[in-house]
Amino acid sequence: MALKSSGTTCAVRGCTNNQTKLNNWLKSECFDHKPKHKAECSCPKWYSFHRLPNDEKAKRNWLKNLNLKQPPKCCYVCSFHFVDKAPTEENPYPMLYLGYEKPPEKKRRRVVRMSVDGQVASTTDQAVMVFEQPQTFKDAQTQWMDPAEEDHTYSKGSILICDMIITPAPEISLSIAEVTLNGDKDCLLYTGIPLLVFNTLVSCLQGFVRQSSTMPAQDEVLLTLMKLRHNFAVADLARRFKRSAGQVSKTITHWVDILAEHTRDLIPWLPRDTIKATMPKVFLPHFSDLTCIIDCTESVLQKTKNLDSRSESYSHYYASNTVKYLVAIAPSGMLMFISEAFGGKCSDRYITQNSGFLDFLRPGDVVMGDRGFTIRDLVEERRVKLVIPAFTRKRSQLTNEQVTQMRRIANVRIHVERAIRRLKVFKILSQTVPISLVPKIYEILQICAALINLRGELISSN
Repeated sequence: MALKSSGTTCAVRGCTNNQTKLNNWLKSECFDHKPKHKAECSCPKWYSFHRLPNDEKAKRNWLKNLNLKQPPKCCYVCSFHFVDKAPTEENPYPMLYLGYEKPPEKKRRRVVRMSVDGQVASTTDQAVMVFEQPQTFKDAQTQWMDPAEEDHTYSKGSILICDMIITPAPEISLSIAEVTLNGDKDCLLYTGIPLLVFNTLVSCLQGFVRQSSTMPAQDEVLLTLMKLRHNFAVADLARRFKRSAGQVSKTITHWVDILAEHTRDLIPWLPRDTIKATMPKVFLPHFSDLTCIIDCTESVLQKTKNLDSRSESYSHYYASNTVKYLVAIAPSGMLMFISEAFGGKCSDRYITQNSGFLDFLRPGDVVMGDRGFTIRDLVEERRVKLVIPAFTRKRSQLTNEQVTQMRRIANVRIHVERAIRRLKVFKILSQTVPISLVPKIYEILQICAALINLRGELISSN
């Protein structure tokens, strides 16, 4: 009776053993024992098939050794691939001639732990002897030994390092802020405010730490202020604070909102009595009734892919894409107002009209600005006086009185430029603003303005 093949084939990559070949071998004649068929002979079978086991652990080990991308539904392995020609307790998995070369296992460095007297040391008091083999250098193109790396290697034998490792006394774990900020000098460098002000700010915001965060509040606030003060890259901050880049981005986004909300009151519109009481002497001769000085400034913006946004934010003055905002200071130098960010294309009049600045003015106030603030009709509706340098317009030159008045205005209007310079100390505003922080630019402006007022560098009374 002829044996029919069941279609069983070895699943090992490259192996061609199947049931048909085994049936043909069984039908052949045995030359040693001279039976007609080898199936009737006492000789062992050429090979046998073993099916994938049902046990989950053994099944995973089989498939791991076979290393098949798509194992067959009915998986068989012939006896050629077992050490004992069949699954045994000692060698239950296929291990031979699997059709691929396994990558060599990484050799671990030999570490011998010895104590001072030559005995094996404990984990608390030990000396480590490390033996390292000389490295082999190969050229990337030829994969031969690189002779340039073999020069002067006669002194590079096996390296022996023997150091006593003494268990240190338990130390109090310090936060990164406590290690970094050692005084006012360091705190001003990294945050822009003195150390006492920083600690007070952290104590007020202690309860707003995210529940999922593993960092203390002072470290998270320091990270956010370092981003605003120096505009460090996220990868740099992640390395400094030993966090992932994603965690750093989430921390910055969270604390920018918190800081903006709780520092908004640090940018107050001062009453008229306070403005007069703190007015420096340089304003008294000619501008004793001055309420505020206004000016617009811009920060360069990372170029967007959207062409409409790119055209709206393009500034001809800077010849680049910018965001523009209005700043108003008291004569003492304190920031009293900072507007939202507008596109660099907007004019000073448009920003003044739509920023909400005019709502703070009261009848009898005096506002000083530059020539670009053509807002006289807007402020006169509120019975507010506008002081700006004179225009030549269609006349050939200014009169002597106008030149004198222009010099007096320039002499005191320089203080708003100094306030803007203090604002641009935060490099997030003086450097290119990343496109990822554009949705938070108004909050960033508020935080920087509040930190300037906290620092307290105002105009001298002299």
